[in-house]
Order: sequence, then structure tokens, then C-alpha cells
Amino acid sequence: MSDRPELSLAGSPFGASPSFLDLVQRERPEAMPRSLTDAPTLPVPHGTTVLGLKFSDGVVMVGDRRATSGNLIADAKMRKVFGADDYSAIAIAGVAGQAVELVKLFQLELEHYEKITGDRLSLEGKANRLAQMIRSNFPMALQGLIVVPLFGGFDERLNEGRIFYYDATGGRWEEDDYQTTGSGGQSAKNSLKKRWRPGLTLGEGLQVAVEALIDAAEDDAATGGPDSIRRIWPTAMTVTVDGAQDVPEDQVIAAVDAVLQERGAS
Repeated sequence: MSDRPELSLAGSPFGASPSFLDLVQRERPEAMPRSLTDAPTLPVPHGTTVLGLKFSDGVVMVGDRRATSGNLIADAKMRKVFGADDYSAIAIAGVAGQAVELVKLFQLELEHYEKITGDRLSLEGKANRLAQMIRSNFPMALQGLIVVPLFGGFDERLNEGRIFYYDATGGRWEEDDYQTTGSGGQSAKNSLKKRWRPGLTLGEGLQVAVEALIDAAEDDAATGGPDSIRRIWPTAMTVTVDGAQDVPEDQVIAAVDAVLQERGAS
């Protein structure tokens, strides 16, 4: 039971629906993203490998920083992991511009719902809403503009972290331990199979995640590994009972150093 004041939608100027997208479509339909009529003729930047895994206190979402356009590196410092709201995070892979736009719309959707109803969507409801948004992008996916995110959050009802993954049609599944997506996703997942175990601490989980990204970067040219010269490190967020938070860079660097030292010693 929420202690926030309940708001009636019946007399709301926003109409009966708490959906931000419904509001925009009704009031400003020209502002809605439109499917392209022709397939893109030039390469567009793509984000690559992201992953999520459970640890003892919740979930950690991690992504590399490289975006590619054809055989070129379009951006070496792209952020691919974002807070969706106070208790969830989203990691993106696929067409970079479309993916970032999806994240912004999803953030606004959750914020709008909370303002109109006075309460947060359940984690299951957030995952379902994201699936609907991905499904609405399907016409663009058919033209090659594919966005396939990972979604993770802390379920206050179950008192545990949960991870959801999707396909380009909006199909939604829940993962019990870890999941990856992106061009280096299979290599990262093979690494996680060997190193992940239940009950990892945050430090251990972060090291397992960073090692999976390094393994992916060794096999997949579109995945960027850590770069100590240019100070480019993976982006990581945790979602626990205390909320969604960025992992401080010094902790990410410590995890990278631990992996590289372990490999050097062996």
C-alpha cells in the first residue's frame, strides 16, 4: 500500500490513461517517432555488448563503450547503461540513436505514470511496458533499425533483483541468473557460464561482468575493451533495495585490474 496521495484519473486533464506515450500521441502526434519509408542507405551507429547478472544484493548491469558504424568506430565512449527509474535500469544494444530515444521515452513513461497515479509501476509492469514499446518499433526493426535492450530492477515485493530480456518483436522473458545481448553477447555469455555463481558479492559480480566484456572484446571487433591510456572503462549500474546507482569508476577500474592481473599471473 503506497502512502502517497491517490489521484483520480477521471477528472485529470491528461485523460483516463496514465501512459505518457498515449498523452503525446493524443496531444502532439507529430512529435512521435515515425517509421522510415525506406531502408537506410548508409551505415548507422550501433551499440554492442551489454550484460546483466544477479548478485547477493540485487542486479548489476554492465556495458562496453564502443559504437560502430560499418567497419568504423563511431563513438569510443558511448554510454549504454541507464537508470530507468529509482529501482530499475536498462542496458541497450542495437541502433544507437533509436536505442537512446527508446530509453528516454521509457524514462518519461515511468515518470509520467508515477505522477498521474501517485504510485510506481510494479517491476513486472515496467518490464511489460518496455515490451510494448519494443513491439511498437517493429516496423523499423524490419528495416534494420533493431533495438534489443536488457532490463533489470529490484522487486520490492519479492525482495530480490530480477533481469528481463527481449527480442526485436517485443517478446519478453525473465532470466534467473545472467543474460547478455549485442554483437559480443555470445562470447560474454560463454564467459559468464564459467564464472557466475549464486551469492556473488558486488565486487565479485563486477569482476565476473568485466571479465565477460573483455572476453567479448577479444572475439568481437565491435565490442570495446577497457582502455587505460584513454581512460575508457565499462559503464556499470547496480539496482538494490537502496535503488539504482552508478558503480563508481574506481570500483570498475579495480575489477579490470584484478582480471588483467589474474590473467598475467596465469
